[in-house]
Formats: sequence, C-alpha cells, structure tokens
Amino acid sequence: MCGINGIFAYNRSAGPPHETELVATRDYMRARGPDGVGEWWSDDTRLCLGHRRLSIIDLSERALQPMESSDGRFVIVFNGEIYNHPDLRIDLESSGVRFKTTSDTETLLHLYERHGADMVHRLRGMFAFAIWDTTERSLFLARDPYGIKPLYTANDGWSFRFASQVKALLAGGKVSRDPEPAGIVGFHLWGSVPEPFTLYRDIRALPAGHTQYIDAAGPREPKAYTSIAQLLAEGASNPAPAGEAINRIAVATLDSVRAHLLADVEVGVFLSAGVDSGALLGLMRDAGQNEIRAVTLAFEEFSGGTEDEVPLARDVAKLYQAEHIVRVVSHQEFKSDLPAILQAMDQPSIDGINTWFVAKAAREVGLKVALSGLGGDEIFAGYPSFRDLPRWVNLFALPAKIPGAGIATRALLGFLGVAKQSPKAVAMLEYGGTYSGAYLLRRGLFLPFDLKTVLDPELVRHGLRRLAPIRRLKQSMHPDPKEPISRVAALESANYMRNQLLRDADWAGMAHSLEIRVPLVDSELLRSIAPVISRFKPGVGKRALARAPSTPLPVSVTDRPKSGFGVPIGGWIDHSAHAIAQSKGAASRAWACEVWARSSSSDETPAALPS
Repeated sequence: MCGINGIFAYNRSAGPPHETELVATRDYMRARGPDGVGEWWSDDTRLCLGHRRLSIIDLSERALQPMESSDGRFVIVFNGEIYNHPDLRIDLESSGVRFKTTSDTETLLHLYERHGADMVHRLRGMFAFAIWDTTERSLFLARDPYGIKPLYTANDGWSFRFASQVKALLAGGKVSRDPEPAGIVGFHLWGSVPEPFTLYRDIRALPAGHTQYIDAAGPREPKAYTSIAQLLAEGASNPAPAGEAINRIAVATLDSVRAHLLADVEVGVFLSAGVDSGALLGLMRDAGQNEIRAVTLAFEEFSGGTEDEVPLARDVAKLYQAEHIVRVVSHQEFKSDLPAILQAMDQPSIDGINTWFVAKAAREVGLKVALSGLGGDEIFAGYPSFRDLPRWVNLFALPAKIPGAGIATRALLGFLGVAKQSPKAVAMLEYGGTYSGAYLLRRGLFLPFDLKTVLDPELVRHGLRRLAPIRRLKQSMHPDPKEPISRVAALESANYMRNQLLRDADWAGMAHSLEIRVPLVDSELLRSIAPVISRFKPGVGKRALARAPSTPLPVSVTDRPKSGFGVPIGGWIDHSAHAIAQSKGAASRAWACEVWARSSSSDETPAALPS
C-alpha cells in the first residue's frame, strides 16, 4: 500500500516538470508510505514518477519503487496488493522469467512486458498503477474493478498528472482549483463526491475497472475492461440452483480470505458485533492464521445499549480464539481529532469517522494491515434497499409513466404541507418507478429539487446538468443484471460502496499508515457467487455468510438487529447542527453541512460555494 504520483509533459511546447512539484505532490502523501521514498526521471526529463512506500510484501530495499524492468524498458509505480501474484509468478518463471524480488510489483512489470494492457484480466487484488514504456514513450494507467484503490488525474492540454490523492495534486501547485459543480452537487445529494468527478473541474478519478494510455498526442479516453454490473449480469444469465448457495458462499469466501492474508507482516481484523466481520474472523482461523488480533471500538454513549458492540464482539473473539482489543473513543477525542480528520479526508464525506478511529486503534497496537467486513451488505443483500427498491418499482412503475404526474403530485403534496413531514414521500411517484430513481430516493440526503435550499440555484443547475444523477445511476447497472437483487447489488456496490465506503476506508486507513483489506470486495468472489445472488431471499445471504466458517457464528450475532458500524456522531456535532438532528437522516444532513462548512473554509477546497 503506497502513494504514487507522476507528471508527463507530453506536449512538446510544454516545459519539463519541476522536481519541486513532483516532491511536493509525493510527500503530501507521506502517511500513505512512511517506509520508503523514491523518484524516477526519463532521460529527456519530460516524465517523472514518485512513490511513497508502506512495505507489506517483500520488506527489503530491493522492492523499492519506482521499479525498473531488468532491461530498463518499463518503469512502474504501484499502489495496492496483487493477491494472486504467487501463482502469476510461478507461471512467469515456468516460461523463463527470472525475478530479483519477491514483490508483487515486479510481477506486474513482467506481466505488462508479456501481455500489455491485457494483463489486467489476470489480476486479483486492489490496485492503481502507472507503467512507463521508454521505447514507445507511453504511460499506461490501470485501476482495479471495484475501485478500492484511488487514482486521480489532471490534464491541462500540456502536461498530464496523476496521484493517489486529490489534495496531493493540489499540493503540487500546478493544478487549477476551479470548482466542479457536479462534484459539489453530488456531495449534497449523497454525502460523497461521485466519481469520476471531484470538487475540482480539472481533476478526475480514473474510473474503476478502467485503463488509460497517455502518449505524445495526450491522454486517450479511459477504457473499461470490466464492471460490477457485468459480473453480476454474467452470473444472473447462468443462475445456480438455490441449494448450492451455502456451499458456494463458504468455498468462495474462504478462498478470498486466504488470498487476502498474503503479507510479510501481521494481519489483524476489525471486529464489530455483526455478521460480516465475525465471519471474516472465523474464516481467518479456517485459513490457518493461528494468532489473530481483533480490534473493536467502544463508546461511552453506547455502553449497555443495543448499539454497544463490545459484548457480542468479545463473545465472537472468544469463539475463534482471537486476542480482543477494545478501544474506547470519547467525545473529547473526536473534538481533538476533528481538524486532523478533515485534513486527511481527501474529499468531503459524511462517513469515515468510525474507520478513522478503528484504524487509529489498530496502528496504536502495531498493526500495518487489517481486514474489514466492508462489502458484505452489498453482495449478501444486507441493506433494506434490497427489499425496498423492488417493492417501490413494482408499485410505481406504471403510474410513473404518466407524463408530468410525478412533478404535479410533488407540487400538490408540497402545497398541502406533506413535504415538511416526509420530504421523500412527495417524490415517490416522480422517482420510485425505476431502480435508478428509487435508489436516489433511498440513498439521497437531499433530492435534486431540494438543493436550491442549500446551494446557489445557478450552481445547482450547472451541477445537475453535468452530473445527470439518474443517468449515472442507470449506467452503473449496465449491462443490466435483470434480476431485482442483482440490480440493487450493482447500484449499492458501484455507488454507495465505491464513492463513500471504499474511499473512506482508503483515506482513513492511510492517514494512520494502515492498509485496510476488504475480502468481501473481490472480483473473484463476486464471479463465484453471482450465479446465486439472484436467488437470495431476505436474510438468506447473510445467514449463508454466517455459516461459512467451519464453526458458524452464534444465533446471538445472526439474529441481532442490524445497527451498522457507527459512532455517536449525532451527539458529537456542534449544537447548532445537532438541533436539527432529530432522525438518522437529519443527523446525516447535519454532518454533511458540518463537513462542508469546515472543509470549505480551508485552503484545500473551494471557498464560499454554498449559499
């Protein structure tokens, strides 16, 4: 796990990159890689690469980056882990390749030398990397199918830049800070900035599951090589018998956990009282890990209540013979850490506080790698959306086809005052008849017609035009998995999980130099269980996951009402915001306003954009 960056002055009229920019961008990401630092320049000094290293596999200096191929033709900077690299290495060695290290970085170099861009189809892992070809004078970028690892780019028509963080690109001093209305509107809709947008017009995310070439003619359009919807659609088109679900899930999840334990350092686990993290702990034991440290957060506000995770987490740790570490977080610590949290938050988010503190706790006890149960709800149908969205669509599909009916109904109910009691209910006819619209209702903090109450109307108009939220949600279901459960899985995975949960795991973990691994967010796992996902009934997926370890999770865990892995944020934000936090949704809105207000007052984000 690392921080990567580079500058390519592809236009001959552009001046060569400055070392001060390369170093400023690279060293802004110091926390991502405290174990090593490097840079590389092309012979003509028109391309430079930077790297900060968090050493996990092959801890020796021979694995430092940027790394050159043996003949010097290819140079790579890489952020992530390739979990099947031992098997790839065996295949390469059998065909005559000789390795100098035991790192997965070198495996990527040899794969690119052999297979070019097609190499991405052979990779299992989380990754974002750049490879420079000194012969073709071209730069190749790639990002993993789920988008676990970030990669941001900026192109001004003269030079192309990339880095693992938005703020790192800004730290270089050469990228415009002009605001992106689509990013601002997207944050207020969902509480996170939807990729490929950022808060800045000139900075884009390389989309998940995409590659991109940059040469003397400039950057080509990113090219998709896979998608979550595609894997789900393939599975739905070849469904497996429902009776296979339990065994298929047990085999596939154990395989994924075993792969994610690959490391030359200790691997711990975040443990809540839920099924996802508990199952991971049991599967870690089944995979042969004998000594396991499990970290659980505790809050005085939750003590003795239904949201207190500690008692059940302690029971699960005891069941699987793990060392249980309980870390208490107070309101005072939250207030003390808040400036650092907002500084580390690469883009504004209403979540991630829990991950910040559990990553902090894991690093305090010496861990550099921890597994997280993130992703379980998305593929095992654990959210209410898997029940609500199909029901809403069935109910409103026909009425929604009546031209203008939705808008007229919203106007009438608003006039009657219904919107004050239930703002989303008035939009049900307008949005509830399609999966993309219903998802916007289910996940939205604000709805498009609400935005003018918190943002400048002109900014809203431009932002919605550029963002096209309904069309963007629909695209995340392409190709169409067709089955209701698979459609919702695609929506949740490619939107909420990617833009918020995975991004939060990255910035919050990396702020503490901790690599967070997510075995339930794995393309091979998805490919294996996609044929049974469409057969899930309510609760079936999670119960199957609970039974995946050889010693299943107890009923006390599986029957516990879902509470999420949260913090008492509603009681911790400022009193002015807390006054409107009368519900979970209102608390999220309050925190969104708090995040925006505090981040927009710094030099890191556009100032004074909200009205």
